[in-house]
Amino acid sequence: MDREGSQDQRWQAFSPMSEPSGRHQELRGWSWFLEHRVPVVTEEVAQDALLSFLSTRCCSSRVAAGGLVIRELRSWTLCRYRLQTFSESRTSEGTFQPLTRLSVDGPQRGASPRLWDITVPVPPMFQEDTRRVQVPHSSHVKECHKCRGHGRVKCSSCHGAGMMSCPCHSGAKHRAQRPRRCPACSGSGRHRCSTCSGRGSRQCATCRGEKRLRHFTQMVVTWKNSLFESLSQHALDCPPELLARARGHSLLQEEGTQVSPLEAFPLPEISRASEHGTAEHSAALGPGARILRQRQTVELVPVTEVHCWLRGRPRVFLICGTDLRVHLANVPGRCTCSVL
Repeated sequence: MDREGSQDQRWQAFSPMSEPSGRHQELRGWSWFLEHRVPVVTEEVAQDALLSFLSTRCCSSRVAAGGLVIRELRSWTLCRYRLQTFSESRTSEGTFQPLTRLSVDGPQRGASPRLWDITVPVPPMFQEDTRRVQVPHSSHVKECHKCRGHGRVKCSSCHGAGMMSCPCHSGAKHRAQRPRRCPACSGSGRHRCSTCSGRGSRQCATCRGEKRLRHFTQMVVTWKNSLFESLSQHALDCPPELLARARGHSLLQEEGTQVSPLEAFPLPEISRASEHGTAEHSAALGPGARILRQRQTVELVPVTEVHCWLRGRPRVFLICGTDLRVHLANVPGRCTCSVL
């Protein structure tokens, strides 16, 4: 079967095949299909959705129930395309740890493998994660650069003196008063540094007192889930984030190591979005990354524009998605009752 034939076969499960041929008839058939594939919102459903929406924002929802009169319902069906690309990238970086064991996996045990030759368990598909793995045979030992191999560094509190001035003997007020024996310094004016216990030095935090460090190459593996989304053209005054969250009726779902663009999809703008999305995700991959899995979906998102009277005032609100998400402009996040 040729490429064009295989593309046609992908759509025959949901395309309006019973319509006559011709461009005009194809568009009319597709519109008919959209109208009959997604349930239409009725006045009763619209009223329940609005009252449920207002009940979370206003204490006067019962007043609204008696003052809501629906005048007109206008329905649209938007087509939403989504492409998810689950990719894996590998980079290397140098790091070190305190030398706590004598055995060191260095070059004497062989050459270090290439990053993509190292086996790393892959998380569940489309679940982002980051892991760090030591590259085999990349370790070598060096003297600690912080303490220069001593295991201890000068105390930053007493600057190596081991003693600190007692605050009870500082200031003109204390000097003018009659001398009293200080319980902290026993009258000497100095007390032992509490940070280093009077030693003048403390354990090196870099090598933890081991004096040497084990340097090695660390591989950073990042699993990333990229999302491309496109909606069919519309002139609705609705926040894009609301349309993105709204649930739709699944029309198509394909998943594989790498999916092909929807070249022969009945709606040309969805075909263009598919081509753009797959090209964008491929171009975004760096030299140290690869695609593990892709998933593309096409959904029908119903949107109903409701023209109504709300307590004698004309209002327009939108109901988006099969989960009936409501958008009503100029509605405060907390109760003011002025919305009604």
